[in-house]
Amino acid sequence: MTAVELARALARAAAAVAVPARRGRRARQPVHPREISFTAARRAVISSVRSGAATASLPAALTAANRDAILAGLAPAALCKSTGTGTATARPRPGPASRPGGPRLATRTAPAQISVCQPLTA
Repeated sequence: MTAVELARALARAAAAVAVPARRGRRARQPVHPREISFTAARRAVISSVRSGAATASLPAALTAANRDAILAGLAPAALCKSTGTGTATARPRPGPASRPGGPRLATRTAPAQISVCQPLTA
C-alpha cells in the first residue's frame, strides 16, 4: 500500500511541474495527476530506488537534481495521450524512445545459490 501511494505521490508531483497542453480541450489548463501514467510512475520509482537516486546520504543538491530529472522525465508521459483534437490514428505513433517509463533496461539474472543446512550433531 505504501508503494502505491509513493507512485501516486510521484504522479502528483510530476503533474504539478508538467507544462500544460498548448492545444486541444485542455489547452492552458494544469496537468491533472490522472493524466500521468501510473505504470510510468511505478517504473520511475523502481528505477530511482535501484539506481540509488533516493539515498538519504547523498548531498541535498544531488538529491534535488535527481528528483527534478525524474519528474521532468515523467511529466511528458501525460503528453503522449490524445489531445482531444481529431482521432488518435490521425497522427503518427510515438517511437520506442518516447514511450512513458523511460528506456527499457536489460534483465540481469543472478545464479541461484542453494545452501542446505547440515543436520545437527549430538
